[in-house]
Amino acid sequence: MIEIIPAIDLKEGRCVRLVQGQMDKETVYYEDPLEAARMWASRGAPRIHVVDLDGAVTGSPKNLPTIERIIQALDVPVQVGGGIRTQEDVIRYLEIGVEHVILGTLACQDPDYVKRLAETYPKKILLGIDAKEGYVAIKGWQDVTQARAVDLIQAYPDIPVAGIVYTDIQRDGMLVGPNLPATEEVCHVSPFPVIASGGVTNLEDLVALSRMAPLGLTGAIVGKALYSGRLNYREALDAVRPTEENR
Repeated sequence: MIEIIPAIDLKEGRCVRLVQGQMDKETVYYEDPLEAARMWASRGAPRIHVVDLDGAVTGSPKNLPTIERIIQALDVPVQVGGGIRTQEDVIRYLEIGVEHVILGTLACQDPDYVKRLAETYPKKILLGIDAKEGYVAIKGWQDVTQARAVDLIQAYPDIPVAGIVYTDIQRDGMLVGPNLPATEEVCHVSPFPVIASGGVTNLEDLVALSRMAPLGLTGAIVGKALYSGRLNYREALDAVRPTEENR
C-alpha cells in the first residue's frame, strides 16, 4: 500500500496551485492554508506535503510562520520543501517540528553537502528530484540543468536519507496523469524509497502507481486533482488499500 499525500503549496501565505510551476499561473484555494491542512488531516491523510513556492524561487524560506502554524495544529507528520539551501534552514525546520525536509536545488548543486546533512540528520532528509523531459530542474523549476534525473540519483551512495520525491514538472498541475515509465525507471535506479508527484488525476492513476510498491514506491503526492474535486480523497485511500484477494 502506498501513501496518498495531499499537497499544500504556499505562495504569499496562501494555499495555491500552479500550472507546471509557473508562478504567474496560480489558483488560490485557501486564503488560510491551515484550513486545508486541517481538512486533509481530518480525512485521514498519513502526512502532508508542504512547498514554500516563494522560498523555492528566492532561495530561502519565506513561509515559515505559516508552516509552523500548520505543524502546531496537526497530529500528522509534515514534510517541507522549497528554498532549503543551508544547514541553518534545515535546523530551523526541524526545530519547529517538520518531519522531513526536502532538498532539491541543493541535492543537484552540492551532493557532498547533502550527504553530510543526511549523516548529521539521519532519516530527516528527502531528496527532491524535479525533472523536465528527464533532466533535473532547480531553483523553483526556473532552471533546467544538463543532469539527467536517473544519473543524479545513482550518484548518491547509500546514505541515511528518508527517500526521494520525484516530480515530473511537465505533468504537475496539468491533470494529464503521471509519467509512469519515468517513475518506474526512477524506482529501478533508486536505492531509496520513492514518492511520486505530478499529474495524478483519477483513481486509475493511483492504482497504476500503487503497482510500483514492490519496486520501492511508497507514496503519491496529489494536489490539483483533490482541490478541483476531480478526485475524492477517501476514495483515493480506498483505491490503494490492499484487498483480501491481492494480499
